[in-house]
Parts: sequence; structure tokens; C-alpha cells
Amino acid sequence: MVEWIAENSWAFWLIVVLVFIGIEMLTLDLWFATMGLGAAGGVITDLVGGDFWVQLLVFAVLTLILMIFLRPVALKHLQKPSATRTNVDALMGVQALVVETVTAQSGTAKIGGETWTARAPAGVTIPSGSHAWVAGVSGATAILSPSPIPAS
Repeated sequence: MVEWIAENSWAFWLIVVLVFIGIEMLTLDLWFATMGLGAAGGVITDLVGGDFWVQLLVFAVLTLILMIFLRPVALKHLQKPSATRTNVDALMGVQALVVETVTAQSGTAKIGGETWTARAPAGVTIPSGSHAWVAGVSGATAILSPSPIPAS
């Protein structure tokens, strides 16, 4: 086995690259990806004629450098929180066109091209044809406000 590795160290490093990338696909934490890239450095070192000890040194140094400098930057970009609001959160503060007068008991409004059952706060009436803003959603009912909702 040792003789085969000494004669075919490029193949050994290629197997190491594939194993590390395979493990990375299961873990998704970028530790094994950096080791896979370090092993790729071992392949390149062998192809340019470096001894096996030089290949090991390139693997170790390159992996260490990638873990210290590249991994934190890559993780920061991969874990960036999305600023895009979705589902009910996307409706908050959106303008609605009142189709049927909205009171605390009944009403409908068009929100984003869809007709919603709508309600207003107690004591508030929003007349048909006027614009209102979505203050909240309760189940499948939009809670409307006659004045704009401050951005949060």
C-alpha cells in the first residue's frame, strides 16, 4: 500500500479530495471543503514533481490558511439572513383597496390582486373605494388600518 501511494500519490490525493468533498456534502460546515482544497494542492504539488513530504506540507499549510481566512468569509456569505419578507409578513404595511365597507364585523378588500376578508379595529369604518393598510392578519382575515402603518 505504501509503495502504491509513493508511486501514485496524485491518485491518493485525488481520492482524498473526493472523500473530503463527499463528507462536506453531508455536513455542510465547510471544514471538509477546506481540507479537500488542501488535498487538491497536494495533487498539484505531485504533478509538478514535489516529493511526498512536500505534498503533505502543502496540504497542511493550504488547509490551515483556508480554514483561517476563507471559511469565515464563506460562512458569513452563506448564512446572511434574508431581508425579503414572505407569507403573512410580506402583507404587513401593504396598501389595500376596500371593495366592501370594512367594519369590525365585516368587509372585503383587494390586497396584492387578491380579495381578502377584512376587518377594521373596533369603532373604525373604512368606506368602500378607499385605501387602507394591512395592520395584521388573523387566520384568513386581513386587519386593516385607515392610516399608513409605520415601517418596523
